[in-house]
Amino acid sequence: MTRRFQKNWCKYSNYKKKRKPWNAGHHFRAEKYDYKESGNRMKRVSILNRLEKTGVVAVVRGATKEEALKSSHAIVAGGLKGIELTFTVPNADEVIRELAAVYKDQPEVVIGAGTVLDAITARLAILAGAEFIVSPNFDKETAELCNLYQIPYLPGCMTITEMKEALKSGADIIKLFPGSAYGPSIVSSFKAPMPYLNLMPTGGVSLANMQEWFAAGVIAVGVGGNLLAPAATGDFDKVTEVARQYADKFAEIKGK
Repeated sequence: MTRRFQKNWCKYSNYKKKRKPWNAGHHFRAEKYDYKESGNRMKRVSILNRLEKTGVVAVVRGATKEEALKSSHAIVAGGLKGIELTFTVPNADEVIRELAAVYKDQPEVVIGAGTVLDAITARLAILAGAEFIVSPNFDKETAELCNLYQIPYLPGCMTITEMKEALKSGADIIKLFPGSAYGPSIVSSFKAPMPYLNLMPTGGVSLANMQEWFAAGVIAVGVGGNLLAPAATGDFDKVTEVARQYADKFAEIKGK
C-alpha cells in the first residue's frame, strides 16, 4: 500500500466511523425530521413517516363536494389523520385544495388523492396539495411523475409480478387491493420473497379484522365502507363516532 493511498484510506475509514447510516428499514425510520424544517430535502421520507404514524387512511368518497368536505372534517375530528380523497368525488381537486389549506398547520394530518388513474390526474392532485397518490392499479407514468415531485405513490396491486414492477418504479407502499380478495393470511406469502415489501390493504378492512392485518405485518390500512356509510344520510356525527372507534382500535393495536 503506497503512502498516499494509505493516507486516503485512513480518511475514508474515519469517515465511515463518524457518519450515521441511513437505516430506513421497512418502516422508513431514517430519522425523526421536523416537518417544517426538512422542507423538500426529505419531503418524501417525511410524508411516509407521517403515513405510517397515521396507520389508518380514510378513503373518502361522496356524491358532492360538500359531502366529501364534511366527511373529511368529521373523520379528522374523530382522530383519524390520513385522508385519501378519491377522484370519484365531483371537483376532487378543489376539495383537496380546501383540505390542504385548512390543515396546513397540522402536520399530523396527511391529505392525499385516491382513484388516480393517470399521470395527468396525479399532477392535478399534487398541484392542489395532495401529499400522496393512490391508484387502484399500477401506472408507470404516474409513478414517474410522483418521483419527479417527491410524492409517495401507492399503486393497487394483487400479484407478486405487479408489486415487483411497482417497486422497480419507485413505489414505497403497495396498496393491496382489494384486500377482501385475500385476507390477512396472504401478507406472509407476499413478504416471503420480498420481506422489505410495505403493504396497505384496502377493501375488506374492518374494526373486527384490523388487528389481524397489523399482526400480519402491514404498514397501514385503508378504510371506507362502514366509516363513510352514515355520510350518505347526512349523519356526520356518526362518521366522527366510527372514526374514533378506528382511531382507538389503532392506538390499542400499537399499545399507545
